[in-house]
Amino acid sequence: MKIDILGVQAFVAIADFGGFQKAADTLHVTQTAVTQRLRNLEDFLGVMLVERTTRTIALTGIGKDFLPQARRLLQELSSTLTEIRETGKAQRGDITIASVPTAGIQFLPEIIREYSARFPENRVKILDHASARVAEAVLSREAEFGINLSGSTHPDLVSVPVVEDEFVLLCRHVHALAKRRALTWAQIQPYPLIFSGDVNGNRALLDSYLGDKSMDLSLRFQYEVQRSSTAIGLGAAGVAAAIVPNLAIEKGTYPRLRIIKLKEPTISRQLALITRKAGQLSPAAQALYDMIKPA
Repeated sequence: MKIDILGVQAFVAIADFGGFQKAADTLHVTQTAVTQRLRNLEDFLGVMLVERTTRTIALTGIGKDFLPQARRLLQELSSTLTEIRETGKAQRGDITIASVPTAGIQFLPEIIREYSARFPENRVKILDHASARVAEAVLSREAEFGINLSGSTHPDLVSVPVVEDEFVLLCRHVHALAKRRALTWAQIQPYPLIFSGDVNGNRALLDSYLGDKSMDLSLRFQYEVQRSSTAIGLGAAGVAAAIVPNLAIEKGTYPRLRIIKLKEPTISRQLALITRKAGQLSPAAQALYDMIKPA
């Protein structure tokens, strides 16, 4: 069914301003146009809405009943169009993104704070997933885009590098290595270590660097956990030293922990923005994406 918005608009203006000429002036059209719009609406409805005489106009009974509904229809349409327009300007909109948990500790919070200051009405949902689930969430459209580890990506995804994240040694202040500012991987061989395993992709990355026979390394991974946050908690309790990505450490949370640079080699992982090749971000999501993407 075709909705005659122009006719409804003309009818409400005639009722509100008491005449065809005043309605025409308000709508910035000719009186003839207003008359024709009302006639078209009445023909469509099959009823008279306005009684016309040479000097006065009056609403019919049906017209009086229809007037509040007509006003509500125009108001709802105006509100809906305004909402769509504001969404198009990235002023309003709900966003869902997926991210590896470590990005949400140091890297992402400041960006989200700035985004919220710019667009206070926008709601942001962050799915903190393991690396494989981040890609799945983006591919399934559960998330508009993701922050994931760089590496092999699905052919339907586009990856843009955003930040490097070095692996460091973390230990309690009383640990034998606590006073060192930097250590080689060979120097930590005698010590039991905590390591976060395959769920976040760290193990495969380190194995690719440290598995080379020429390095002749034999690290003592005595404790293996699923997430870096667990490794940090165990390290803070003095269980052992932990190998974690630097971005996983929330500054100031554990004042008795020491962070020591690891070198020879320096090993880092790269975080990247991922999006669907054929996808298009909503304006609200695009604004956040552009704030995260390096200039």
